[in-house]
Amino acid sequence: MLFIANAEGWPGIPTTIEMLRSGSDSLTAMVAGISKVEAETKVRSVGHGGWPNMLGVMECDAAVMDGTTREVGSVGAVPDTIPVARLAHEVMKQLPHVMLTGAGARRFATETGFSVDDVLLEDSKRVWWERLEQEMTPEQKAAFPNTPLAPLLKTITDPERVRDTTVYLSADPARGIHAATSTSGWAWKYPGRLGDSPIPGAGFYADSRYGAAACTHTGEMTMRCATSRTIVLAMKLGYSLSDAVKLAVDELSELTDGFLGGVVIHAVDAKGNHEVFNFRCQGEIRYWLWDDSMPEAELRAAKTI
Repeated sequence: MLFIANAEGWPGIPTTIEMLRSGSDSLTAMVAGISKVEAETKVRSVGHGGWPNMLGVMECDAAVMDGTTREVGSVGAVPDTIPVARLAHEVMKQLPHVMLTGAGARRFATETGFSVDDVLLEDSKRVWWERLEQEMTPEQKAAFPNTPLAPLLKTITDPERVRDTTVYLSADPARGIHAATSTSGWAWKYPGRLGDSPIPGAGFYADSRYGAAACTHTGEMTMRCATSRTIVLAMKLGYSLSDAVKLAVDELSELTDGFLGGVVIHAVDAKGNHEVFNFRCQGEIRYWLWDDSMPEAELRAAKTI
């Protein structure tokens, strides 16, 4: 059994490992772990500790993928909900759909017994408004929120404040290869913006025959390149895991227009290998690794390209 997660996935690592050791279904174990991350206010990129959109509203995204059946559950721009990965899992288990967004996702949450949560921290609200205030004229401030947001977006949206989507990947010969993600997205994003985290093939993809991948940081790039699906497809076509990741990085490198930034790729294959690559992200990127020969997870440094 192999399990990897991004560095900020730390609050849920012990829970997921304990459940995997006890024989739990891998997706259930990863969702339980991510739920701990979503509830942890020290993690400022996911759930209760995340950042709001330009209107001061928290909109969270999450997804799960069963690599054996290739079923997906995904939710995007969900208001008033902290455990969005668990909500995405319920979408996969209960509905014929792959994705629910916005008010529809919240309606489904209510129907399935999820509480209505006050997601926005007071500190996040304070920082959000202080930053927004700096950019607005007195007229815009007086009219807010009924003022054009797009001009403000050019100077205020802050993808670097939110460095890490939470991504969990598991690989096991008996239980298959699976993926789970959760994020609050960019700070001060335009309302309704979806990143790659809930998008199959972009922010995550899993196929138990070959492997899985999940990405963090600049989702606008991985959506354009279908990065996670590229990696898994390359392995299907005979590429090694390392070469599959390098192919995906080459595709990201070819982008010259639009919003560009860094990407971190997390990937595993069906042979028990894993790769974590830092493509153009500033600073050291680290991740958690655990397999069933290890007493506990280890924090390791990603390779840099």
